[in-house]
Amino acid sequence: MKRRRSILLISVLCFGYAFLYIPIILMIIYSFNDSVLLPVWGGFSTRWYTTLFNSEEIWSATLLSFQIAITTATFATLLGTLAGLALARFRRFRGRTVFTGMISAPLVMPEVITGLSLLLLFITLQQLIGWPGNRGMTTITIAHITFAMAYVAIVIQSRLTGADQSLEEAALDLGAKPFRVLIDITLPLIAPGMVAGWLLAFTLSLDDLVIATFVSGPGSTTLPMLIYSRVRLGLKPDINALATMLIVIVALGVIIAGYLIIRQQRQLERDRQLAATGE
Repeated sequence: MKRRRSILLISVLCFGYAFLYIPIILMIIYSFNDSVLLPVWGGFSTRWYTTLFNSEEIWSATLLSFQIAITTATFATLLGTLAGLALARFRRFRGRTVFTGMISAPLVMPEVITGLSLLLLFITLQQLIGWPGNRGMTTITIAHITFAMAYVAIVIQSRLTGADQSLEEAALDLGAKPFRVLIDITLPLIAPGMVAGWLLAFTLSLDDLVIATFVSGPGSTTLPMLIYSRVRLGLKPDINALATMLIVIVALGVIIAGYLIIRQQRQLERDRQLAATGE
């Protein structure tokens, strides 16, 4: 019975991984396709990587998307961390219910509604105070921070909820000020969550199409918007080459982040063992 169960679990696991990664592997293989037609194999070639490097339109959209994603992830991590700290450490304060609802709303709000509401907000601000002068990178970044910080806040809150507060309480009992406790103890504890939140916000911003379409203007075409516009005209294998390069970059980022998280957890475990030995 246990053997049948293990075989079933392994089969389901293999099917799940195959369902997720076989399309990605096929896309990487077809990025070296010599044919102009996307689904037709015409032999091995790197011509589309050369075409990609010579395409100013693609690189302009890619650079804009990465600038927006990095800025969004950084500010969303800062604001989301503060929100997560408030929800996890200050369990009772006036307006907590409203604040929790405002944090959770972007998680369940349809992107069409979010994009439309932000568009109306920017139009109203432009009429009242003259800002923003035109919609572009700034408005897209603000829109992405609005929904990305909610995801970071949930990650940080869950990290703090499961963390041991005894270290913070011991530091406070020994006379450390709250700000010093935050810098020396709390932030190292939630560092893996902050890294995970940053990566999540970066991915959400880089992948967004609907909201960016609402709040963008002329000359501010992001990479998802460019790819979507090409879908209607017919994709070429240079998009496969671009996607392959993005996969490599993201994979390297995940590996580095995973290594840093594991090293931080091992260091924390060693510190706990030393503290237990000292006692």
